[in-house]
Amino acid sequence: MKLANLVAEARACTLCAPHLPHPPRPVLRVGRGARIVIEGQAPGAKVNESGVPWQDDSGDHLREWLNVDRETLEDPDSFAILPVGFRWPGRRPGGDLPPRPECAPTGTNEFSPPCPSSSFTCSSVSTPRRYLSGLVKPTLTETARAFRDYLPNRIPLPHPSWRSKTWMKKNLWFEEALLPELRRRVAETLDR
Repeated sequence: MKLANLVAEARACTLCAPHLPHPPRPVLRVGRGARIVIEGQAPGAKVNESGVPWQDDSGDHLREWLNVDRETLEDPDSFAILPVGFRWPGRRPGGDLPPRPECAPTGTNEFSPPCPSSSFTCSSVSTPRRYLSGLVKPTLTETARAFRDYLPNRIPLPHPSWRSKTWMKKNLWFEEALLPELRRRVAETLDR
């Protein structure tokens, strides 16, 4: 299926509409020339409202980790943004709901072949089994710490929410080893 058709199909999907407290608003960005794919958890409430991927505090953290500005992250020829399920599933006490079961299987795998320009993928390990099936370690920390095991095609990351700051304080290797490798690969890839 052509990329334009996949995007149109994802944006028109209402499979989960009866289960959401709000109209479904699929949020994704994919360009045929995308060189880096960002796979992440479902968009949050702010992103659902704006319709712009990573336009929230988590996006600020992600751009800092990648060492890119907003314009670069929003360039579909630089980054493909593929959140699991493509839409905000709603809120529960303590945070957002997980992706709807009917939405979670849809999506990112279908976009892999039409993104032939991509050099590597950053996968949020807050949803590791979705993106790293068969390769995931027992915990988020072990998966991210073993980032070299996933190179050259993937780099596992924690979700860049406010919670990750506490996690980073306990895992100094993230800033000392993983972030420099991530930034180097992003810079090299975008310079091509």
